Amino acid sequence: MESVVKKFPEAADDRESDRPSRAEAEAAVATLLRWIGEDPTREGLLETPSRVVKAYEELFGGYRLEAGDVLGRTFQDVSGYDDMVLVRDIDFHSHCEHHMVPIIGKAHVAYVPDGRVLGLSKIARVVDIYGRRLQTQESMTAQIASAIAGMLVPKGIAVMIEAEHMCMSMRGIRSKGSMTITSAFQGVFAEDGELKTRFLAQASSRK
Repeated sequence: MESVVKKFPEAADDRESDRPSRAEAEAAVATLLRWIGEDPTREGLLETPSRVVKAYEELFGGYRLEAGDVLGRTFQDVSGYDDMVLVRDIDFHSHCEHHMVPIIGKAHVAYVPDGRVLGLSKIARVVDIYGRRLQTQESMTAQIASAIAGMLVPKGIAVMIEAEHMCMSMRGIRSKGSMTITSAFQGVFAEDGELKTRFLAQASSRK
């Protein structure tokens, strides 16, 4: 199978010059602990600022990656396959950019190849990259679709995300279990109603 490697422009890194030090980040966590009425010097909280900053490095690791880091290689030998490729039920965790509380859900991503295909794990990696950033679900849906479409240039791409937002479940209206569904369709998925319906049916089917 012949592979094609596509180069992506280097991502702008302007944020790095303004990035606080680790010590400053830990001090900010200690300040929040005091603000909520806690004592960051008590035994159980002594290591909390350090642990929170370490956790944030993992939870928001998507800022250190770009989709091009994982989407640069495609394959041309598909033996004439030209139907929908669907990767369903990709688990992800993200955080709401408004309240910085979790968004937990699943992504379903499909495309119709135009002579080139992706390694299936790359699709899940793209979901993970955009998930590990502060997000709105609408933006995340569009970003996944645009990233894969821009690299692969398929005949069409479809993305659907189903997620529960803890900003609704844990605070405010406290509507536990409510699911938000967003979708993006490009190319043949936007033009062909039958194909769109097939994607929605297969993405939504549950055994």
